[in-house]
Amino acid sequence: MKKSVLLLSALLVVSSGADAARILVVLSDSNTLQLRDGRTHPTGFYLNELMQPVKMFIDAGDTVTFATPLGKAPTMDPQSVNAQDFGGSQASLETHMKLLEKLQLTSPLHSPVISLSRVEQIGYNQFDAVFVPGGHAPMQDLSVSPEMGKLLKAFHQAGKPTALVCHGPIALISALPDATDYTRKLEQNSATKASGWIYAGYRLTAFSDREEAASKGIFAGGQLKFTPQEALTGAGAEYQAAPEKWQSHVVEDRELITGQNPASASAVGAALLKRLANTH
Repeated sequence: MKKSVLLLSALLVVSSGADAARILVVLSDSNTLQLRDGRTHPTGFYLNELMQPVKMFIDAGDTVTFATPLGKAPTMDPQSVNAQDFGGSQASLETHMKLLEKLQLTSPLHSPVISLSRVEQIGYNQFDAVFVPGGHAPMQDLSVSPEMGKLLKAFHQAGKPTALVCHGPIALISALPDATDYTRKLEQNSATKASGWIYAGYRLTAFSDREEAASKGIFAGGQLKFTPQEALTGAGAEYQAAPEKWQSHVVEDRELITGQNPASASAVGAALLKRLANTH
């Protein structure tokens, strides 16, 4: 079987078969989140939401490419380094941390991350699926990134699998005709509605308002400008949540695969791999 090799930095990370899927993983450039009162909160990607699916993709022999809007090395949310999100297993946490270190994703000098403009130059048709993990960082830039919106519209038109988890689904807002105007109005009025969204009427999930309320202590008295649930519902989504907080919950509708919270990360990865297996 003809082999192709993905070279990330100076490391041979993935050796894949000719029929392997090519998965684009999109992360945020931001390492801070601006709160409603003007303060900033340190943030980044959530460890298990990124690395559990990525390890599954690599173990399946698929080719993984990492990108951010500007091509900067992404930042890991330090609060996400905990064994609880890895089934309570310290060994599993360490395994995924070692893979992250091998990929050198967060290295300012050696990160293999490319920009979304570069992704467009390479060609959206060179990728079979896109995956967006959470952490609060996507709330800062992916939600209003024109490059993110352009990519999502291309994948939507082609019907290609688009998987997102926790706060990652906020990136879908970038596909609105004017995401910046919508989010600005949403900051003033949580009941703001939008029109012209390509995902209007889709069933999907994301980190719920109940979970936001239960974890608001991390902001030391501050609060988000708006929540993913508010933004996605106002844009036209049929938002769905698990009966109880923190339960794994995945919703699939057409090309979208969305997961509600950190506990949903592995299930989202499995759903994406299943979808790709059925299309290859």
